[in-house]
Amino acid sequence: MNKKMGYAWHLRHKMAERDIFHTSDLVPLLAERGIALSREQVYRLVTSPPQRLSMDTLVALCDILECTPNDLIEPKIVNETIRKAASDRSAPTPLRRTTIRRPQH
Repeated sequence: MNKKMGYAWHLRHKMAERDIFHTSDLVPLLAERGIALSREQVYRLVTSPPQRLSMDTLVALCDILECTPNDLIEPKIVNETIRKAASDRSAPTPLRRTTIRRPQH
């Protein structure tokens, strides 16, 4: 059995819990902790799961949001290959995309 691992990125959700709704609001908070990222870099960090993330940035985000890395990163199995009997011709279950929406005020 082979597993392909992925993850869910919960940064936007954790920001909303702390009443931070604009990605640009993170720029000065990160800078206070020695992390110099442009507004564009922070926007990409918030709106799409990062492929690479420095430990310094992760620790700064956890400090800002008063959370742990486990709150931001949720491991997921994205593809699992299982041996099937020759007679089993069922189609694999498609993956669903999720959307995190801003709370309405």
